[in-house]
Amino acid sequence: MIQMQVYMPSCLDDALRYLSECARAQGVPARPIAGGTDLMVSARHAAMGAAGEEPAAWRVVDISGLPEISGICGDGDEICIGAATTHTEIEKSRVIAKAARFLAEAAATIGSRQIRNRATIGGNVMNASPAADTLPPLTALDAVATLASVRGRRAVALAELVAGPYKTVAAPDELLVDVRFRALDPKAQSVFIKVGRRRALAISRLAAAVAVLFDSDAKIVDARISAGAAFPTPCRIAQAEQTMLGREYGVELAEEAGREAARAMVSATGVRWSTKYKEPVLAAIMTRAIRQCAAKEGLDVWPE
Repeated sequence: MIQMQVYMPSCLDDALRYLSECARAQGVPARPIAGGTDLMVSARHAAMGAAGEEPAAWRVVDISGLPEISGICGDGDEICIGAATTHTEIEKSRVIAKAARFLAEAAATIGSRQIRNRATIGGNVMNASPAADTLPPLTALDAVATLASVRGRRAVALAELVAGPYKTVAAPDELLVDVRFRALDPKAQSVFIKVGRRRALAISRLAAAVAVLFDSDAKIVDARISAGAAFPTPCRIAQAEQTMLGREYGVELAEEAGREAARAMVSATGVRWSTKYKEPVLAAIMTRAIRQCAAKEGLDVWPE
C-alpha cells in the first residue's frame, strides 16, 4: 500500500511556509501535488523499490485547491496560466486559442480526457520529462516560469528552468505558481504535431511546435520552432528558424528547415541508437508543421 503524509494548505502562503519547513528539516522535502498523474506513477515505482525511497517517507502538499495558482488570464499581450490549470482548461480556452493555438493543440494530445481533466500544466512543466507535450510550444513562445517561496518570487525562462531530463533548477522550497508568455502576432499561424506509438494515451516519441508569421509577399518575418523528445533540454531551434527568416515561402524552404532541425538535434545529442529513426522523422514532422502553417495562409495545400 502507498502511504503518504498529505498537507492541505489553506492558501498559497501556507503552502510556501510548509515547503520551507520541510526543506529545512531532515529527510525528504515536500512534493507538491495537484492532478497527481505524474506523482502517483512515481509513488508506484518507489513502492516497487525503483526510486530508492519508500512512499511512506514522502511528504505531499496538496495545492489543487489554491485559487491563487489556477486559471488563465490575458493582460494586454501577456498571457498568464496558473500552475494548477488543467490541460482541459487550456485546450478549451478562447484566450489560448487566440494567443497561441499550438499550445491548445498540445494540451489536447495529453493522455486521455480523464487525465486532461486532472493533470496540470505545472505538473507537466516541473516533471521535466523530455516528452512533455506543453514544453515545445511554451519554449517556442519564450515562456517564463514564476517560482515562489517564503523568500519571494523569481522569474526563470522555461528553457533555463529545465536542467535536464526530470530535473529543474527549482529549489526544494520553491513552487511553480504560473507560466507567462507574450501572445503570438494575431496574423501568425501555429501548429503542434506529435508522434506516438498509437493515436491516444501515448507518450511522445517526437513532437514539433511551429509558429510562422508571413508578410503580404509570402516572406517569413518571424519563425519559432521547437521540438519535443529530441533535445536534452527545451530550446528553440535557431538553425531552422534562421533558414526561414526573410525568405519567400515555398515547399523546398519548408523541407530545408525540417532538415536543419533534424541536423541540430543530431549535433546536440550525437548519434544514438534511435538516430536512424528520429532524424528523418523529425525532419518530416517539422516540414509538415511548417507546410500546415503555410496552408492556413493559402500558400500551400496540405490535408488536415
